[in-house]
Amino acid sequence: MTGRTGHDANEAGQEGVRHHLTTAQVADRLGVRQETVYAYVSRGLLTSHREPGRRGSRFSVAEVEALAGAGRERRTSTGVLERIRTEITLLADDRLHYRGRDAVDLASSCSAEQVARLLWTGNLTDHRPFAAPDELVRAARRADRALPPAARLTDRIRVLLTTVAISDPLRFDLDEGSVTNRTETLVGVLVRALPLVPGASGPSSAALADQLWPRLTAEEPTEEAVDHLRAALILLADHDLAASTLAARLAASTRGPLYSVVSAGLGAVEGTAHGAASGVAYRFLREALDDTLGALADRLRVESALPGFGHRVYTARDPRAEALLGRLRESAEGSPRLAQAVDVVDTIADRLRDRPGGFPNIDLALAAMQHGYRMRADAGEAVFAVARIAGWVAHALEEYREPGVRFRPAGVYVGPPPTSDADDDR
Repeated sequence: MTGRTGHDANEAGQEGVRHHLTTAQVADRLGVRQETVYAYVSRGLLTSHREPGRRGSRFSVAEVEALAGAGRERRTSTGVLERIRTEITLLADDRLHYRGRDAVDLASSCSAEQVARLLWTGNLTDHRPFAAPDELVRAARRADRALPPAARLTDRIRVLLTTVAISDPLRFDLDEGSVTNRTETLVGVLVRALPLVPGASGPSSAALADQLWPRLTAEEPTEEAVDHLRAALILLADHDLAASTLAARLAASTRGPLYSVVSAGLGAVEGTAHGAASGVAYRFLREALDDTLGALADRLRVESALPGFGHRVYTARDPRAEALLGRLRESAEGSPRLAQAVDVVDTIADRLRDRPGGFPNIDLALAAMQHGYRMRADAGEAVFAVARIAGWVAHALEEYREPGVRFRPAGVYVGPPPTSDADDDR
């Protein structure tokens, strides 16, 4: 019998990731403790599997869904959608996977455009840069020039998004190929229409990271430095059902077009607990660069959680931060400014090592990159927004295949009781 090729074996491995859940995921899906999951196994309600090279048990998605469905039949239907099945992103064991592929590995070898197309189509072979029609770029730049100089990059992105949307007469076309083509054009135009930082050199190529770099900093766009930005765009491309992604899926569930989906995502990005968190981490790191222990002590006096540390999903490390900080650390030898930023992050992390959530997250890694390369103070938020468009659209494409308007949370009314006219007359 002919053995499997490496490609076939890899595809089989991807199927295993896609169609099996970890114990923690099963517990979350069923709304029980992990100990209860093992009790279900002992009672024959679930079957556990061991996969070579992987720790812990794995469970069939179909079997778990059948058990979850049986539980639902015993409850009164509320019309509330409690879980969203997705094939896009997996967060498990402090690791991040896009369609079964490790995001850190993708960041080491792929372009941002490749990974965006992977999220949309499952195809990782297309290397082409995103095209941007000159006429559309000129129109977007005219809109941008009307904004005040103090406008933030995310403010500009929202205005540019609207400009592109109203220039597209076929924007309500929800065909998958049409949506992905429009997204490529949208991202290409958004980045090219943003103003260059004064003194910055023009981009050296049409690649997304090369185009974005001079919009963030006037620092020389060395190949190594731009490569770190490329990696950051990939690491931030999606993160399962984060707040902005859920907003994007809600827009898609109403059959809102591409531009409405991206606008909904952008609406959630600027919260300091989400996309704008890197700005808070940037300001904290700026204080720490002047007085590391003083800044740490001051923050600990007034805040229980430090900006740029810990995460509500990851328990011991943020793999995105670990990857980006590792890259910056390798580049720090020839850059005193970058070396200082990374050293300060490492010093603080060392002090917090024994605290819950005492590990750097992606917001602090972005802040270190910003300080190390003299980027704008709002650069981290812009990188987040540009990168996450890929994920929002991937989730929108998935949502377009579901029944429309399927999200209907049940409100729990806690206001005054209803009154009648007779009551008012008394």
